[in-house]
Amino acid sequence: MSFNEKKDSVEYPSHVDTALVYDDDDAALAALGYKGSFAREFTNLGTISFAFSIMGLCSSIATTFNTPLLSGGPASAVWCWILGACMCCTLGASIAEIVSAFPTCGGLYTASAQLVPPKRRAIVGWVVGWMNILGQVAGVSSTEFGLSNMIWAAVVIARPDVEITQGKVVGLFVGLLIFHGLLNSLATRHLARFTVGFVFVNLGTTIIIIIVLLATTGKANMHPASYVFGSGGIDNQTGGWNTGLAFLFGLLSVQWTMTDYDATAHISEEVRRAAYAAPAAIFIAVIGTGSLGWLLNIALVLCSGDLADLPGPSGSAFLAIMNMRMGTAAALFLWTFVCLTAFFVVQTALQACSRTVFAFSRDHGLPDRGYFGSITNWTRTPLPAVWLSVFLSIIPGLLDLASPIAANAIFSLTAIALDLSYIIPIFLRRLYRNHPEVVFKPGPFYMPGLLGWAANITCITWTCFVVVIFSIPTLKPVTAQNMNYASVITVGVISCSLVWYFFGGRKHYHGPVSNLDKTSSEGSVQEDNKSA
Repeated sequence: MSFNEKKDSVEYPSHVDTALVYDDDDAALAALGYKGSFAREFTNLGTISFAFSIMGLCSSIATTFNTPLLSGGPASAVWCWILGACMCCTLGASIAEIVSAFPTCGGLYTASAQLVPPKRRAIVGWVVGWMNILGQVAGVSSTEFGLSNMIWAAVVIARPDVEITQGKVVGLFVGLLIFHGLLNSLATRHLARFTVGFVFVNLGTTIIIIIVLLATTGKANMHPASYVFGSGGIDNQTGGWNTGLAFLFGLLSVQWTMTDYDATAHISEEVRRAAYAAPAAIFIAVIGTGSLGWLLNIALVLCSGDLADLPGPSGSAFLAIMNMRMGTAAALFLWTFVCLTAFFVVQTALQACSRTVFAFSRDHGLPDRGYFGSITNWTRTPLPAVWLSVFLSIIPGLLDLASPIAANAIFSLTAIALDLSYIIPIFLRRLYRNHPEVVFKPGPFYMPGLLGWAANITCITWTCFVVVIFSIPTLKPVTAQNMNYASVITVGVISCSLVWYFFGGRKHYHGPVSNLDKTSSEGSVQEDNKSA
């Protein structure tokens, strides 16, 4: 990776000072056709903390650890993580490169429309916008749903006589979402200050859990290397799928954890020196989460005890292992911080989701006449978009009332919808690289030559592969109760959005729209009023 210092080689509109374009956030945004709508309150540390928090390392692994462990076995949890993490690095770097060139709150949605000829901008922006919103809503919903289950799992450990019903899980899920909506209604300066400490809780909790697990597990109780890394740790529990496929189901944990990379892009209009800070934060978070996550998975498997005893009464294999090795008091104490990390994930994910909804509505992608693309004056944040995001995120969680197994589809849905929305702009950038009407202007963060091509091709190929894996039900025989509805929902939403586009959406949506003229006219009116 390198930072482009050849600023004079990039052609910007005449009103933009090329000498300042990377350091002047307003000039960089104006070059893309926008005037900032938010206060830039996020510092470099706050931006990095946001990027780490959106992945929520220890809480995300705690939420999804059952899938690799109980599908392909312990070795699946270890090897699928490092395999997926390496592939995610290529995707994260490719996204960071585009975010650096297009530091707007629309993120890859805005970038996609700019990387195609003008006549295709509307349809591309429409599809990517809806797919990205779908993935982000599913991400907020699945994380909050996971947090609800984690809290009830702790209750079961502390009070084994308490009966946990689906109604209780969903009720807590809805209550938590509403509380997060209230927090996201605060002004940006409060959100920025709140976010700074997230990274320390996230990484600190993970490191402490690794150390305490290893310290409290005697060497005689640790599994051998063949169990952690070898064939001794492969255990097909899918009920009929072949072992190779069962092993690959373990990819869900890493792909769900290491997603929503572009969330940092969606707050780029609230970040200082966004063209530098946003992509750097994405890349640092991907490397850090991938590396530390692998160590955590190894420690968990090494100390996991008898596989037949997992996931235990709590339903969480992660918590069961902690409880077995540390004792109830220590396990619940550390579990509090794991839940706190998940709480931070939802906080940052909901903020990113609301900014995507805001950007899409601002461009008339919703039939709301721009209502959800408006800023509330007293907070300078998009409150209508925040509460629409809360409402939409409640809907997937209601699946649990019908089938707890089917509800797990929202985890696959997150990875499928978001990752597909990511590879579209990456693919388009290469497809139209020589088109006379498309000019990709690299930002400070870029991958030159073969390095860029290799990363782009790898992440596109990998994403297509995992989308197929995540569309397959994890249990056999397949029934209505354990069916994986992720692919059905994704295809359904995209198909409905396309029908809507051709029969009505294209009348009001023409791709990302500049707001420079609008804000300039508003400013003139205000000046005239002052003069009067």
